[in-house]
Amino acid sequence: MLSNSPEGFESPDSFSHRLQSSGVNVAKPILLIFLFLCTGNALAQPDDKEPTAVIELGAAANQSLTEGQSSFGPTVAVEATPIENWLELEAGITPLFRRHSTEWSIDLLFKKPWTLSDKMEFMLGVGPEWIHTNARGIKMNSVAAEVAPDFMFWPPGKHRLGWYLEPSYEYKFGPGHEHSLGITGGLLIGIP
Repeated sequence: MLSNSPEGFESPDSFSHRLQSSGVNVAKPILLIFLFLCTGNALAQPDDKEPTAVIELGAAANQSLTEGQSSFGPTVAVEATPIENWLELEAGITPLFRRHSTEWSIDLLFKKPWTLSDKMEFMLGVGPEWIHTNARGIKMNSVAAEVAPDFMFWPPGKHRLGWYLEPSYEYKFGPGHEHSLGITGGLLIGIP
């Protein structure tokens, strides 16, 4: 709707009055667009060979030192580097299966990385683990501590695909205070 101005244009005062009276708050969408455009440069990674995150897909095997039983299953984890050359975080989930028993574990490892060469990295990780066990219909939850050295192997060039091998030691704080040794290995997928 145009005002009574001679050229058919609205005056700035009537335009701002219409925006305020219509309930439209222009500042919020403009601020969101501005923040979205500005954070693109802040989140951009330099064009080097290090990915933003690494997905680990593989298989896991676990041997209980307390009970003497073995279990096997798939594993998936995501790894990110918040502090270059000092800290890598890995969050993973692993279902392990054995006769009459299923165990789901979720862990968060804090890892110190060492680059041994362009093709090989070594990390030492320590962290908490939550374990849900269903053995013969009896369900239990427990907390554990895990120590895991991690060997990552990358082909030459950018770190897009590689493979890893990660042995581990686990101590459950739940009933029985189970000790176990495990190993996981599989494919590394770098996310740019």
